[in-house]
Parts: sequence; structure tokens; C-alpha cells
Amino acid sequence: MSQTWWRGAAIYQVYLRSFADGNGDGVGDLAGLRSRLPYLKDLGIDAIWLNPWYPSPMADGGYDVADYRDIEPVFGTLTEAERFIEEAHELDIKVIIDVVPNHSSTRSAWFQEALANPAARDRFWFADEPLNDWQSIFGGPAWTQVPDGQWYLHLFAPEQPDFNWANLEVHREFEDVLRFWFGRGVDGFRIDSAALLFKSDTGFEDLDEVHDVYRRWREVADEYGERVLIGEVWLPDQERFARYLRPDELHTAFNFDFLSCPWEAGELRRVIDLTLATHTPIGAPPTWVLSNHDVTRPVTRYGRADTAFQHGGRLHGAPSDLELGYRRARAAALVSMALPGSVYVYQGEELGLPEVEDLPDELRQDPMYARSGGANPGRDGCRVPLPWSGEEPPFGFGAGTPWLPQPEGWRKLTAEAQRTDLGSMLSLYRTALGIRRESLGDGTLTWLPMGEQVLAFRRDSGLTCVANLGPDPVRLPAGEVVLASGPLEDGALPGDTAVWLAER
Repeated sequence: MSQTWWRGAAIYQVYLRSFADGNGDGVGDLAGLRSRLPYLKDLGIDAIWLNPWYPSPMADGGYDVADYRDIEPVFGTLTEAERFIEEAHELDIKVIIDVVPNHSSTRSAWFQEALANPAARDRFWFADEPLNDWQSIFGGPAWTQVPDGQWYLHLFAPEQPDFNWANLEVHREFEDVLRFWFGRGVDGFRIDSAALLFKSDTGFEDLDEVHDVYRRWREVADEYGERVLIGEVWLPDQERFARYLRPDELHTAFNFDFLSCPWEAGELRRVIDLTLATHTPIGAPPTWVLSNHDVTRPVTRYGRADTAFQHGGRLHGAPSDLELGYRRARAAALVSMALPGSVYVYQGEELGLPEVEDLPDELRQDPMYARSGGANPGRDGCRVPLPWSGEEPPFGFGAGTPWLPQPEGWRKLTAEAQRTDLGSMLSLYRTALGIRRESLGDGTLTWLPMGEQVLAFRRDSGLTCVANLGPDPVRLPAGEVVLASGPLEDGALPGDTAVWLAER
């Protein structure tokens, strides 16, 4: 791969706790992931992005980091992580890991020192009383009192104290963390809550000072050659969003407008146009994301009357036609993989897994559920362990009982059941990713006029993508059908179906 491998890469997101369990304790781990590397190679992905694998009390699924230079023992060891990186590289798969710079864990050495010694509190936001009435993103107050009477800030759970980025020691710490992992072969970082680092009287999102941090991080990354920095940046203002992608800052950032977009042709085209208009002038590649560990799975979302993603679980439990959602999710996959830039696949997306909305309340672990008093069901429903094989749980996930229960109906959705079924979601993803590597990825697109209910565009290679989001079949333009998300009707493209065409 070239030094710009990330511009058109297909990146597979691994939520380690739920991917594969190698030691039988019911929790996914590095041993399980290493055993499934051949599956990922066969799938056709270019890189793996892992959610936090650091030591953590797991108050927020590992995003409460106790030590940025080691591996959570439940997942394995640092030596095993180094072996995983080597084995992935042997298969020509890059490795991207999460870094969490906004907050740490109350169990971290720094925070424990701050509790014991008030003179060491400047690395965090401590005050004699709450400085404002900010609310936690997870619900409830954003300030918590410690035994000696002071209060500390946490934009997320109380177990996640925010760093004070006005302290240069915090800057040095994270630059060293980047070097620690770059030196072990990691190919890039996904930066959690990238816009939230600095706080002021006016707020805590997207303050100008944050760009100085990422300019410095870019200098560090560039010292190591083929390395990439990817921002988790939720911003409605595209002009502000684009500032993170300037040539001396982050390489790419997640496209949440596309992820949140309803299944409507006009809205999708608007979002695609806006994305390209934002990225093209600054030379940054777009990213296309249908799902991740924080959002409702597409099969369930696209089967609802309201197909847009909404935060806070407001649509949790809303009726969903899973057959319709499955058909639309297949079409959406072909649209996203045909667009110019990089594409992300969240584990289980390639299996067509639905959201698990009927988890027993006592098993829910997401702090959003507890902090909201149960009003927000949380994100556990998209984090249920993967089904690999067999007719009943744990479906080859591991020998033990999975940390979240799998639905009995998933026997038809296992990777084994889909592996040789040419009509399966897995086969669709595997075929599409193979074609994408040869003919798509980075570049530009040209829109083709085919009516208000149709998305149609031609890529640089000549491959054309046509997606019919309307109720009536449409006639296809000239070309040879390379791949379709569903059967055609007498040569016409039915509703909620997408097709890739090659020039004759």
C-alpha cells in the first residue's frame, strides 16, 4: 500500500469485547481476534480499528482508561497485542487503535494522585464548587464532589474525569502515548471526542485551542511515515468541521451526517454533496459510515417509519420491518462502498445483524441506561457478541456464556451459515469489498440524472452505482451488471435496491 493507503481504505471496526472469545470467559479478547484474522483477510478489508483495549474498570466500555500504555488483562497482554499487530501486518492489514484524550478513569494513577494530593489536581478540572450547570452527555450533573469537598468535571460518566488541556503536562503525556504505540507498529489512531478537549466559560465543544493539539500530533505522526489520525468530530457546522482536516491537522474524520441520514434519495444526495464540498477543497478524503458501536444497527433503523438515526434511544422499540430494513441495508452498503474515500464496516454489519432491543434490563451495562434512569436504553443492543457458527448460543463466539445474550434467531445469521450462501449479506460484502479494492476507493464521482427517487453516479473507473429508493422499478442505464443488492425485475431496478454497473 502507498503512504496514502488510508484515503480509500476499507476499515473494519472491532469492538473487542464482542468480536471473538479465545479463552472461554464470555468476553472477546486478543486471542479470539487473532484467530479470526483469516476471516477478516477473506472479507477484503484493508485495516482494523479497535475500540479501547487499555486497562479499564469498564464503567464506559473501556473509554474510562486507567493506563494508556498497557492492555486490559481481560483482553490479553501487551506482548499479545504486539503479536496481533505483527500478524495483521503479515496479512497486509493495518491496525488503528482508539486514543481517549478528553478524559481518563478515576482509577488512573494521575487521578488517584489528585485525590490524595490537592496540589496535583491541575491535570484535571477541580474547583471548590461547580463552575457551571453543565450536564453530563450521559445524563445528570457534569460535576461530582470528592471527599475533601472539591468538585471535578466529567462530561461523561463520573468515573471519567476530564483532563485539563491548559496544563502542558497533559500535552506531553499524550504525545508520549502516541509514540509508545507508533513504536509498536500501530498504523493510526481514532481520536475519541476529538472536539471536546478544551473548556471555557462559553462551553466545551470545538474551541480554537484544540487545533494546536492536532497540529502537534500531526508532526508526531509524520515522524513515523505511513500513519493516520482520524477524528471523531460531531459538528453541525461543516466549515468548522473542515478546520480539523487542514493539511497540517487530522487526515480524516468520521462522517456522521451520512450515518444519521434517513433513507431518502434527496437527503442522501444532499449529504453526499455537502460532504464532497467540504472535503474536496482541502484535499481530504471523505469517510462513509453506516454504523458503529454507538448507534442503532442499519437493519433495524432502515426498517422503521423514521429511518434517521436519533441519539438518546428515542426510537428504541419503535416498530421495525426487519425484512425491509435488511433489503435497504444491502442497498445502503453498495452506495456507501461506491462513494469516493474510505469506508467503515462495523463488526456484524457484514452479517446483517439487527439491533437487540429486548436485552434484560439487569444485563445492560451502558452508563447511558443507568444515568438516564432507564429512559435511554443505551448502546448495548449494537454490542451483542457476534455469532460465528452453530445452531444455538454462544454461536461459536467462545466456550463460555457471552457477556451479553445473543438472540436464538441468530442461527441463520452466523458467519458459517452465510459463508457459502451467495445471496447472503456476508457474500455481498465480500464481493463488494473485492470489487471496491480494484475499481473504487479514493477519487471523484459524477452524478447521473435518473429522477428524484434514484441515486446514480459514475466513478473514475467507469463503474456506475444506481440505487432506487422509490417504490417503483426504474430502467437501468447501459452497462453490465457487476453486483446487485437484490434481484432485478425484467431488467429493471426495484425499489430499495442498488446495483453496480460496468461499462460495456
